[in-house]
Amino acid sequence: MYFATAGIEVSPWLPPLAAFVVSFFTSMGGVSGAFLLLPFQMSFLGYTAPSVSATNHLFNIVAIPSGVYRYLKERRMVWPLTWVVIVGTLPGVILGAVIRVNYLPDPRNFKVFAGLVLGYIGFRMVRDLLRQKEKKSERSFRQSVRESRGAAGTGEVTVREFSLRCIRYDFSGETYSCSTMTIFMMSLLVGVVGGVYGIGGGSIIAPFFVSICGLPVYTVAGAALMGTLVTSVAGVGFYQVLATFHVGQSIAPDWGLGILFGLGGMLGMYCGARLQKRVPARLIKAMLCVIILSTALKYVVDFFS
Repeated sequence: MYFATAGIEVSPWLPPLAAFVVSFFTSMGGVSGAFLLLPFQMSFLGYTAPSVSATNHLFNIVAIPSGVYRYLKERRMVWPLTWVVIVGTLPGVILGAVIRVNYLPDPRNFKVFAGLVLGYIGFRMVRDLLRQKEKKSERSFRQSVRESRGAAGTGEVTVREFSLRCIRYDFSGETYSCSTMTIFMMSLLVGVVGGVYGIGGGSIIAPFFVSICGLPVYTVAGAALMGTLVTSVAGVGFYQVLATFHVGQSIAPDWGLGILFGLGGMLGMYCGARLQKRVPARLIKAMLCVIILSTALKYVVDFFS
């Protein structure tokens, strides 16, 4: 099957299969999997045009709603985190799209940029994983899941405060809090990176929630995915507008390829979100570390080879 915008020929079963496998695991940590589909498209499929970033945004739009639905059903969406992430990442994604088109059209430079970003996130997560033990609330949450046979609503989130100063909520017998302005500034910065990388920004913010803010992974996944969904809508729209000013360049998303990836991601994300509560938090973080660092290493090696 030939995809004109991407300029590649691919078997129609391959994109959804790859997206399912990736999204199944990454959705447990609040990550859509777009950051792994990017190297798959660039290195394996040979899709290196700037429009690959827009296609990644399109994948997020199709795939993420199923995962968000599961976290909503289980009442583990921390809405204050979600709104702050959206407000912070939206302008960042737009700025990142401009940077990608005007300053990073060369896939060689783009690869090393992506590798350095992923490497920083991965090493930060490894450091925190080695230093910290599983949180008490995460242990008690999994215990309650086993006792209730995974019923929806087990260990639900209760928001206690949402102001310009602080976000505070209860989860599984423990109270967690973080600075609203810190989350906003962090979201703005990663929004720029996410806009360049084609991942919406929310998938980068999830590890920061866990590593810097100390929030349990079971409560941040839904917020991170919702943030990625909203900002990806803006990303696709902005890339579509940019395409009208860069005639002859492949900037707008490849809709056929993006939808195929999205359909596989939709199923994988639903399954991953459904099973997340049964998986130990440290295992979820360890899986993310391995995936992120291996991808970063490949990009850096490719740049110097």
